[in-house]
Amino acid sequence: MSPNPKLDGAAAPAGSYIFEAGEANFETDVLQASLQTPVLVDFWATWCGPCKTLGPILEKLAGEYAGAFRLAKIDCDKEQQLAGMFGVRSIPTVVLIAGGQIVDAFSGALPESQVREFLKRHRVEPASRIEAPAQDVDENVPAETPKDAVARIEKALAAAPDDAGLKLDLALAKARAGDTANAHATLDALPVDLAEDDRAKALSALLAMQQSLAAIPPAADLLARVERDPRDFAALDGLGVRKLLGGDAGDAMQHWLAILAADRAWNEGLARKRLLDAFRIVPDETLVSATRRKMSSLLF
Repeated sequence: MSPNPKLDGAAAPAGSYIFEAGEANFETDVLQASLQTPVLVDFWATWCGPCKTLGPILEKLAGEYAGAFRLAKIDCDKEQQLAGMFGVRSIPTVVLIAGGQIVDAFSGALPESQVREFLKRHRVEPASRIEAPAQDVDENVPAETPKDAVARIEKALAAAPDDAGLKLDLALAKARAGDTANAHATLDALPVDLAEDDRAKALSALLAMQQSLAAIPPAADLLARVERDPRDFAALDGLGVRKLLGGDAGDAMQHWLAILAADRAWNEGLARKRLLDAFRIVPDETLVSATRRKMSSLLF
């Protein structure tokens, strides 16, 4: 994987960590390479104004992080099919791939601080910090339940009642526990720097799924339809939504994977969109990681 010296805005030290990607080298230089080092994929275009803002930020960080991740630049005009496979609808869109799977993504020209936070959230740290010893995890401590999360955040918010981030955390925790009262008001009142936060996107996705229930038949009816026709993707999708909101995230995502395996383009790629929303909503990182790998194998 040779560096591309023509990339605008890349500092000289960053060159070895930045490269152009396309269908010809995507499997080897992105997917396989991500088994060793995370790859940040930047979908951009020469005519895109926000891309010209975000691009130099990503390239600067690639140099600063000194190999903690590699930056793959994909020109959407030249690689339309690849962009379509990822469901890219607006640019810039940035996708983090690690372990051969899609880990997370964001769209728009985020400020440098938020890009750093995005990387940090997925344990991508500057090279100087990579060797810091990890804290021991007590496997005997039970996982935090949705109600426990609500109680913990409410306690923190009592000590900092004006913290918008904690308010967002609380709204999301309550929504995951089935309580969406005031969630819309919380989203509407968010400051600009939190409007595109992943937690806000997760809450928006969860609220959208809950609102869609009004048009989804009862589970018994959906199951009967699937028994009559296993390719009734609308019924499978409806079951997925009901399962996710009912607390069975694993079964829900299996329904969307089944649709993706049979026809990934169905309903404008709705199954893929549902899965990406579920990855934001579901707090079980082990389940999300395993499902991402399955989705990646189906898409690539």
